[in-house]
Amino acid sequence: MKLTVNELAAQVAGQVEGDGTLAISGVASLRDAAPGDLSFLSNPRYAAQVEGSRASAVVVANTWQGSHSATLIRVANPDAAFARLAPLFAPPPVVHAPGIHPTAVIAEGVELGAAIHIGAYAVIGQGCQIGAGTVIEAHVVVGENCRIGSACHLFPHVSLRERTLLGDRVRIHNGTVIGSDGYGYNVSANPDGSPLVEKIPQLGAVTIGNDVEIGANVTIDRARFGFTRIGNGVKIDNLVQIAHNVQIGDYSGIISQVGISGSSRIGSGVIVWGQAGLAGHLEVGDGAQILAQAGVTKDVPAGAMIVGSPAVDRREAIKVFGLVRTVERLTRRVEELEQQLKQAQKVE
Repeated sequence: MKLTVNELAAQVAGQVEGDGTLAISGVASLRDAAPGDLSFLSNPRYAAQVEGSRASAVVVANTWQGSHSATLIRVANPDAAFARLAPLFAPPPVVHAPGIHPTAVIAEGVELGAAIHIGAYAVIGQGCQIGAGTVIEAHVVVGENCRIGSACHLFPHVSLRERTLLGDRVRIHNGTVIGSDGYGYNVSANPDGSPLVEKIPQLGAVTIGNDVEIGANVTIDRARFGFTRIGNGVKIDNLVQIAHNVQIGDYSGIISQVGISGSSRIGSGVIVWGQAGLAGHLEVGDGAQILAQAGVTKDVPAGAMIVGSPAVDRREAIKVFGLVRTVERLTRRVEELEQQLKQAQKVE
């Protein structure tokens, strides 16, 4: 597809600065763009790349000022604008026609809605219910008594363990496991005094709300009893571990390599950034942000922004970081004064 800069600007209520008749046929980063490509600038740290970019047009903020040779599309929010424009140049989506592959294994009594696609070597256990328009790709395993809503999409090698419940329009990417056992053991002693490690039964399940997207190679453990719950509209990145009985509120975001320990409760609209770790039985209030690599050992109030390990409020962390720099500066000054004193003593 080719669209002119003017046509693209009209899609996002943008203002064109330069040649609006240029034809755009693709999208690319500022560094990799070629003539005919559209790029964008959102993060100021990449502003210097605009001048050297070969992109024909660049989406920038209304307030951006800098050197450039490309035509600009000025908008209030470059991220939001690019999210609307990029799909115009995306390849057509893969269409999974309704039907059941002959190698799929489906237990007797499974309830299938209309227009369902079930791919090669998929396995559907007894007592399952699958809603209309759902796509289950190759090598997916759905355990006994699972319920999957309508218009869901399970990519290859997803595993749903028994009694998992999915709402409508849930997308789960490759290799994710939902409903595996949580980590629970009791340590005691055998009659001879040797350690005895007994597994604590994990009797619950996982329930996932509507419009949830779960990335690749995520693990969400079943509850010890009751449910591990993922609320409506939650977005979970790749390589996340969510332990048994965790509760995540609506429209929260969990970024790559986060680990959330058992029975912690995450509020609505919370963002947990990459590689953060949460101890068990914590409460995180609505709208809080846990920044990257934070180690959270205490409850987090609503709206707070915390950082560090052990994690503290961002404002407190800034003071601590500032104190470290002050100590370093004073240490250098003391060393300088000691050198001056030694020189003065030599002169005497």
